[in-house]
Amino acid sequence: MQLFNSWLEGQNLKEHVSNPNIEVGDYSYYSGFYHSKSFEEQAVRYLLGDESTKEVWASGQFGDVDKLRIGKFCSIASGATFMMAGNQGHRIDWISIFPFSAETFGGDVQDGFLRAGDTVIGNDVWIGSEAMIMPGVQIGDGAVIGARAVITKNVEPYSVVVGNNIVVKKRFDEKSIQSLLTIKWWDWPLEHIKGAMKLLCSGQIEELERYFFKNLSA
Repeated sequence: MQLFNSWLEGQNLKEHVSNPNIEVGDYSYYSGFYHSKSFEEQAVRYLLGDESTKEVWASGQFGDVDKLRIGKFCSIASGATFMMAGNQGHRIDWISIFPFSAETFGGDVQDGFLRAGDTVIGNDVWIGSEAMIMPGVQIGDGAVIGARAVITKNVEPYSVVVGNNIVVKKRFDEKSIQSLLTIKWWDWPLEHIKGAMKLLCSGQIEELERYFFKNLSA
């Protein structure tokens, strides 16, 4: 079955995600035309609770696992990848990085698995085509991740990051960024998002802040 008829289409993640270890905010979408698979099939890897591990996860034998948390109004391009499952059992501080099994190698085998913590994508984040987000990374609100970037470190809000964690710039000055992080427009009621749409579709941050204090600030 063809999931995307053109690259103009996006998959509303909240309506499609079924893995209990993925949390998604309103309006966030995945545009997967060029890779022809759903978000969970293409973009999320090694996360218990997916189609292939539902029964194992339901058994409870693994307990809690790192979760993938995606905020509101995120735009995720075709082929982006979220690597999960911590270190996947490979310990680089041990002599061997191989994940030995006790069945084959005996009772002295040690469990090398280490959690990395939840992978957290903020609100209004744009993740470019085939970018790779490594386990436990936190990406701040308003950040932009370039196509085929490999992100192994936390990303500050409103940063533009490309390549291997290379910060190109901040989208706005620090005062403006702090203002946006204070007013959190993505949490506004829909009527006020609509009411401020001309400002959201502009660079008028001070005007948006004034709208907030006039209409929403207690």
